[in-house]
Amino acid sequence: MDVRLLTLNVNGEQHTLAVPVCKTLLEVLREDLHLTGTKHGCELGECGACTVLVDGEPILSCLALPIELEGREILTIEGLMEGGRPHPLQIAFAEMGAVQCGYCTPGVVLSAKALLDRNPMPTRQEIAEALSGNLCRCTGYIQILDAVERAVAWVRERRLILEEGRS
Repeated sequence: MDVRLLTLNVNGEQHTLAVPVCKTLLEVLREDLHLTGTKHGCELGECGACTVLVDGEPILSCLALPIELEGREILTIEGLMEGGRPHPLQIAFAEMGAVQCGYCTPGVVLSAKALLDRNPMPTRQEIAEALSGNLCRCTGYIQILDAVERAVAWVRERRLILEEGRS
């Protein structure tokens, strides 16, 4: 078995690991780094449960090989907190009841974060499109879309307050 020594930047921390070249990022995150927020779903790239962000873009970690990700920034749900506080998306999902069983939630939240980083004022349709690669078998998506819209509103309010404070 071909094993390579890799340095991965995960959640802002450098990790040097000996990794078999055929091992997926999902396996490395869960088995080697013990970051279990990223979920095993279909392992075929169809459900989105394994979504993480690489350089700010959502990828399916069940299909990604770590050897291709050296020098890139990998963000998992464990790294999403800001200053020791939950990200507005995490708060909104909890408050809006957008987590039934919770299995898909990490991937959905990270897909939503990628959208909001690119477009802080998305329409409901843009939110639905950005989350279309994430399957949820419990919620019917209404609470998920509502939660992302609530987070958008909070971010908008925070920006307005900051702008008013500068003037």
